[in-house]
Amino acid sequence: MRWSVGIETESEHVLSREEIVELADAVAASNGIATGIGTNRYGAQLVVEADSREDAIATATQKFLEAAATAGLPAAPVVRTEAVSEAEDAQDGYR
Repeated sequence: MRWSVGIETESEHVLSREEIVELADAVAASNGIATGIGTNRYGAQLVVEADSREDAIATATQKFLEAAATAGLPAAPVVRTEAVSEAEDAQDGYR
């Protein structure tokens, strides 16, 4: 099943446009988008294949942390995660 997973970290460093562009480039392989220009939080929305919400979050978190390292971003603790399956997203669209 495909999942859309949002992940956000918080650091003491305020991120520049260039840093978030680097993160966006690094998460693009996972159909990802990046956020955080001008803030001390950076994050991404990734699409992953997984059997459960927990597996989706674990897989996306690993990919996100690898992308952040590739982008040269400072290590920061994850402060938010959320995951929505394609099935859940489709149901919400018809309520």
